[in-house]
Amino acid sequence: MQILLIHSDFIEYETKKSTPVAEKIDDDLKKGRMEEVLAVFVAVEKSDEDKPEYAASQTVAEIKKVTEQVKTNRVMLYPYAHLSSSLSSPKTAIETLKKIEELLKEAQFEVKRAPFGWYKSFTIKCKGHPLSELSRTIRIGEEKCVMVLKEKEKEEVVSEALKSEAKATSYWHILTPEGELLKPEEFDFKGHDNLKKFVNYEIHKSRAVDKIPPHVELMRRLELADYEPGSDSGNMRFYPKGRLMKSLIENYVLEETAKMGAMEVETPLMYDMNHPTLKKYLDRFPARQYSIEADKKQLFLRFAACFGQFLMNHDMTISYRNLPLRMVELTRYSFRKEQSGELVGLRRLRAFTMPDMHSLCKDMDEAVEQFNEQYNMCINVLSKIGINLSDFEVAIRFTRDFYEENRDFIVGLVKTVNKPVLIELWDQRFFYFVLKFEFNYIDAMDKASALSTVQIDVENAERYGIKYIDSTGAEKRPFILHCSPSGAIERCIYALLEKANMNSEKGIVPMFPVWLSPTQVRVIPVAGKHMEYAKKVAGELNGRVDIDDREETVGKKIRDAGKEWIPYVAVVGDEEINSGNITVTVRSESLPNKPSNIKMSVGELNERISKEISDFPFKRHPLAVKLTERPRFV
Repeated sequence: MQILLIHSDFIEYETKKSTPVAEKIDDDLKKGRMEEVLAVFVAVEKSDEDKPEYAASQTVAEIKKVTEQVKTNRVMLYPYAHLSSSLSSPKTAIETLKKIEELLKEAQFEVKRAPFGWYKSFTIKCKGHPLSELSRTIRIGEEKCVMVLKEKEKEEVVSEALKSEAKATSYWHILTPEGELLKPEEFDFKGHDNLKKFVNYEIHKSRAVDKIPPHVELMRRLELADYEPGSDSGNMRFYPKGRLMKSLIENYVLEETAKMGAMEVETPLMYDMNHPTLKKYLDRFPARQYSIEADKKQLFLRFAACFGQFLMNHDMTISYRNLPLRMVELTRYSFRKEQSGELVGLRRLRAFTMPDMHSLCKDMDEAVEQFNEQYNMCINVLSKIGINLSDFEVAIRFTRDFYEENRDFIVGLVKTVNKPVLIELWDQRFFYFVLKFEFNYIDAMDKASALSTVQIDVENAERYGIKYIDSTGAEKRPFILHCSPSGAIERCIYALLEKANMNSEKGIVPMFPVWLSPTQVRVIPVAGKHMEYAKKVAGELNGRVDIDDREETVGKKIRDAGKEWIPYVAVVGDEEINSGNITVTVRSESLPNKPSNIKMSVGELNERISKEISDFPFKRHPLAVKLTERPRFV
C-alpha cells in the first residue's frame, strides 16, 4: 500500500468519465468536497492482495497517527494509482478502500471516499506547514504486516517544535506606532501594500513556489551563483563575483558584532544526535535536520551555531562582571532539510551561511535591554547592505504573558521603525523563546523571507547547564539572546537582486551598493591606441577596477557595463588624454535610457568612491583586470 497524506484547507473532486474498471456509484458520489481535512491518496498494491484487511487496518492506524498530529477528524480517501507501478486487481482495490472507509467511520472519523476507476478533476489547497505533506509505504510479509516509511521519510528527523508549530494557535494582530492593537480585518492597509502581502503570507503559510522568481535569472546573468546539479537541492555554487559579495557581507557583519563586544568562535558542523542535551534541544528547534551515520553514531549536521556555543558556555567560568557576554560564529555552513517545493534560487537553501551571535544576560531586564540594542543594530546592518526600512516588514512574536508585562517595550519597538508591524501572539509558549522579531523581505512573488532576527531564550541555559556567579557568589542561570544581524548571507543577496528587479520595473536603474559591486570602476579605452592611458588611469583609481580591452565599439562596451550594474564607467580617448580628465557615467545618477555623463579628474572620482567604500570591508577583484583574460562562467 502506498499513501500520500496532505493536510488541506479543502479538497473537492468531480467525476468526468468512467473507465472499464469503474465501480458503480450513486449520484451523490459523483462529486464531493471536504474542508479542514486530511486528504489521503491511496494506491492498493499487488502485495496487499494476500491480506487486504490487514493492510487496511495498518493503513488506518497510520492515518490516525497523522490526524492526531494535525488535529483533524476529517478524512477524504482518494484512489490514486499513480503512486505505484505494481497495482492490485481493481476488485481488491475497491474492497480495500471500502474497508479503510469502514474502519475510519467505526473510529468516529468523518469520512468521504472518492470513487475508484473514474476520471476525475480535483482541486486541493495544502496548508503548507511542516507536517502537511507526508507519504507512507505499507508492506505485507509472509507472517506479519510491517509498516515502513519511504526512504525519504526514514531519513528525515521531525522535531517536536515542528509538530508544535503545526498545532500552535496563533492570534494575529497589527500593532501601530500609536500603540493600537488591531485584528488584520480591522486594519486599513491603504498605503501598506507589502504589509498586507506579508500578513496574507504568514496567516496562510503558503511557502511553496510555483514559478521562478526574478532573482534567479539575475544571479545567473551577473555570474554570481547557480544551482549545483551534482549536489542535493538547495546547495548552490558561487562564482568568483558571488563569492566576493558573500565574503564582503560576511566580514561586514562580523565587524559590526565585534563593535558590540562579540567574541568570534568556531564550532563543529556535526553533532551526536543521541547526546542527551542536544537531543532535547533538537526537539525544541523548528527545523528539519540532515542526519548521517559514522562510527556507529547517528549524527546531524548543525542548523545553527547554538549547540557549539552553548556547549562552550557550559564549560566556561563566567562572572556577573562578564555579562552581557556575547559570542558569534559565521556558520559556513548551516544545514536545514527544507521541503523541496520551497527551494528556489537564493531565497531558501538547505546549506547556507548564517552569522549567529548569542548573548548571555544576567536577568530579563538586561535581556530586554540587549534585545532593543540588537534590534537597532539589525536595522543599521541591513541598511548598510542596501536593504532599508522601507524594503522590509517587521514581525514581532511573543507569548501573551510577556506582552502583558512588557507592552510599553513592544510598542517602543514599533515606534522605532515608525510603521505598523505584524504581531503573532501565543497563549502558551511552544518554543524556547518568549519574544522574537524578524525583518522580512517581500519579493516579486509576494513571498516573505526572514532576514535579521533576535530571540529571548528562556530554556537553554537550564538545558545546557550554563551558569554564572553573581555578586554574592551564588550560581545563577542567564537568559540567552539569539541574534542573526543580517540573516543568511545568501538571502541578503537574494533580497538585493529582487529589490533591483523591482526598482527596474519602477524606472530606477538597478545596482548594488558600491562597496558590494564586484567591479566598482570600469575603464573603457576608445581605441587600441588609448590602452596605455587606460592602464595608467586604472592604476591610479581606488576600488576594484577593470579594463574593457575587447575589440568592440565604445557603445557596446558601455551597454555591457550597464548590464553588469557597474557604478562608475570611465571612458578615455584623445579628448581625455589631452585634457587630463575622464568622462564618467555615474550609474546612481542615471535614468534607464539617459546615462549621467560627468567630466572629472581621477582625483575627483577617487574622492567619490572613497566616500562610498571607506567604512566597509574591501577585497581585491577576484578576476583578471582585462576582460579578454577572463573566463565565462555562464
